[in-house]
Amino acid sequence: MIPSLKDSLSCLFPAYTRHCASSNLLQCYTPPLVEIMPDPFNHWLDLTIPSVLRLVGILVIALVLNRLLRALTNLIIKPATTQTRQSQLREQQTRTLAGLVYGTGSKAVWAIALLTSLPEFGINILSAVTLAGLASLAVGFGAQTLVRDVIMGFYIVLEDQYIVGDTIQISDYTGRVEHLTLRRTVLRDARGALVTIANGEIRTVSNLSRDWSQAFVDVSLAPESPIDKTLQALETAAAALRADPAWSQALVDGPRILGLQNLDRTASTIRLQVRTAPTRQDEVARELRRRIQAELQKQGIPVSAVQRIELTGVSHSLQEAAQSDPAT
Repeated sequence: MIPSLKDSLSCLFPAYTRHCASSNLLQCYTPPLVEIMPDPFNHWLDLTIPSVLRLVGILVIALVLNRLLRALTNLIIKPATTQTRQSQLREQQTRTLAGLVYGTGSKAVWAIALLTSLPEFGINILSAVTLAGLASLAVGFGAQTLVRDVIMGFYIVLEDQYIVGDTIQISDYTGRVEHLTLRRTVLRDARGALVTIANGEIRTVSNLSRDWSQAFVDVSLAPESPIDKTLQALETAAAALRADPAWSQALVDGPRILGLQNLDRTASTIRLQVRTAPTRQDEVARELRRRIQAELQKQGIPVSAVQRIELTGVSHSLQEAAQSDPAT
């Protein structure tokens, strides 16, 4: 037997079942719209003026906190004082860092504002906070390494340890910084390979291109070479390099003759020191060696022709005997 419309409406809305003489059954048996809505939605319609004022106050406080956070994060930005590439890169990195800090802080402010507003809509804040805490705990356990990398990257940028373009040494890796984020540092080493290092793995870093660079040049001479004449020849070569306009801009200090570095029966070693502009120490050292060789040849000063031999797995006395043997 197929139930009638009246019976169906009576089953769905028993609280409103009544006899109706009208022929419009839907009008008789359909309950008011507000009565069938969920309780939280009904509570939204029951908001009082104090509740609305509290919501407006929470919104205003959140906006003010965001403005203050923006002002504080702008203090991190270091505007470029010069038109150099490093200065502009530094400004770009600090702006990126300020944007990251502001974005994170702003999300936290709005999350707190949302949680504070939930009781005004009849939602239990304790359950929402519990769920958020459990979610944060799960994410925290799964992203410990990521959080450590980001924190270390934050300090690298904030403390200006190095920037893109610097030549640095991290553990056994030495190269030019190609890319730097809060999570990783990418180096281009001497082989041309890209080396990616997580910032959380960095314990000690050596910046080889900050302010100035330095190189040492050792000159090995034959034992019979006159020291005074050799020193004068080296000073002539160093002075010629300092006076050359093509190289003077790359020099910060020197070249200077430090003196006799090593003396034995096979050779005499004299050391020179030169300080250069960042990352230019290798090319300056090569040019200095070329000029020294040309000056020594010009004055007829012989260089050491003895090659040192290192024997592995034998005693030190046998090594000395092999080096002193003319046939060897």
